[in-house]
Amino acid sequence: MWAKDWREKIWSQIGQPWDVLVIGGGITGAGILREAARAGLRVLLVEQRDFAWGTSSRSSKLVHGGLRYLATGQVGITLTSVRERENLLEDGPGLIDPLGFLMATHRGAKPGRLAYGAGLAVYDLMALQWSHRYYSAEEFRMLVPHIAGEDLQGGFRYEDAQTDDSRLVLRVIQEAAADGGAALNYVAADELLFKDGEVVGARLRDHITGETAEVLAKAVINATGAFADQLRLQVGAEARIRPLRGSHLVFAAWRLPMAQAVTFVHPLDGRPVFAFPWEGVTLVGTTDLDHEAPLTDEPGISPYEVAYLMAAVAQQFPARGLTLDDVVATYAGVRPVIGTGRDDPSKESREHVVWQENGLLTVTGGKLTTFRAVAVDALRMIHERLPDMPSVKTDVPVLNPVNIELPGSLSETVRRRLLGRYGADAPDLVNAAQPGELECIPGTLTLWAELRWAARAEGVVHLDDLLLRRVRLGLILPNGGAALMPRFRQICQPELGWDDRRWDAEEAAYLRLWESCYSLPPRSDIPDWTAMLAAARAAVKPKKRRFTHAFVLLVILAGVVLLARARRRAASNQ
Repeated sequence: MWAKDWREKIWSQIGQPWDVLVIGGGITGAGILREAARAGLRVLLVEQRDFAWGTSSRSSKLVHGGLRYLATGQVGITLTSVRERENLLEDGPGLIDPLGFLMATHRGAKPGRLAYGAGLAVYDLMALQWSHRYYSAEEFRMLVPHIAGEDLQGGFRYEDAQTDDSRLVLRVIQEAAADGGAALNYVAADELLFKDGEVVGARLRDHITGETAEVLAKAVINATGAFADQLRLQVGAEARIRPLRGSHLVFAAWRLPMAQAVTFVHPLDGRPVFAFPWEGVTLVGTTDLDHEAPLTDEPGISPYEVAYLMAAVAQQFPARGLTLDDVVATYAGVRPVIGTGRDDPSKESREHVVWQENGLLTVTGGKLTTFRAVAVDALRMIHERLPDMPSVKTDVPVLNPVNIELPGSLSETVRRRLLGRYGADAPDLVNAAQPGELECIPGTLTLWAELRWAARAEGVVHLDDLLLRRVRLGLILPNGGAALMPRFRQICQPELGWDDRRWDAEEAAYLRLWESCYSLPPRSDIPDWTAMLAAARAAVKPKKRRFTHAFVLLVILAGVVLLARARRRAASNQ
């Protein structure tokens, strides 16, 4: 897809009439691009920053049904998510992989064993499986030796999945391009174009060259996530997006070792928190706060969020004695949630919405897991503008099957990784590797060859595109990988075609960005989380939540769903 002159080739054709113009290059826009290209439509995607620059590279990396949504009665999104999780696990091995989750139960805590068990029964039935089981306190300590033992009753284990979110976006875009779709990063839609009061296109501006162009399309889709209101206001709509920030801490795996994910209730507010292994490190998250900074600014974790997450790990894993010195990196993403005026951000629905407003179709909300379902909904909504469009297929793989042989000298783990993350490009990546580059970068699961390939063939415009999104070294290496920068330069500078002055400027900009948005805030600004925990213990315990009746009803509902799905499958197999 990304040959040396890829930008020039696409821009030279940008004035042609398009069937669909997609604005926004996160997972939602990428999914729409993929399904539109699969349907044979002439489709162009533009992204004002880099592909997956926003929420889609800053998620919790989980492909899951959202167990916690059952407690608030969001059965629909959970059912859809579970179905899509199973599809992605089947279609994307090496990119979407199973992840076991452990959930501790404590004596006297609410929700308790009964409620958790009922919820997990629903969760499994939705996936037509029975994977969860309960462990005694002694058994659970063997699974998580460093967990807090006070009042430990036992715990559950269940199955979900995880991914590399930005690699998922890139693979979806890559497969769309192979089917004729076009995508450009660093191209902004500055202004919508109208005819007879209806949106018919947009005026685009290339941030790299400064060129502008007017692009006409039969359908214009706003998939800009948290930025969605900026385009909606141009069609006279009222702002409805409530940007919510979710932040994470990254720890070295040896300081917080995790064989599986552990989910637990935060001691300060009762929200669920995760600690889980990913790419050779351990992630802890997430927060859920209103994001009031300008959306155009790179988001970063706040001092309070650092203390909040440190309080969680201090309470749950006291034996590890974790301090701020153990934090390798941080990151924050902004979720595009539809605001309803609720005081508690966590109670806002995560359902996606599709709005048709004066010819502009806005698609926002939703979850990483459900991107294909969201794309299908969007394309069905534009059918009246494209009456000759083929029916959207939902019985095809989300990701293309990758039946490619790689050299037998590679381990099965490496083969699976490369095929999952790079799809049809995996053989070219291996062939491009120089001696020693099929080895892992120290302290990571990333191969040196992945750096070379990304610099050569994956549309890198700035160094942070490479180190934060094409490969994830900026999240998993201390100081964003500064100590290895000379080797990065040796490999990548010739592939990128940058002279020394350009590399020096890009390196300086990347390190400034990492320091301001991916490291800890000034330590003097971070509250004392031990005092926060002490105050919480001394406070009057909140009123216990009543989950049991709701979960019983959900179990009944899941049984009905299970029966209906089983009947549909039986009918389709006849």
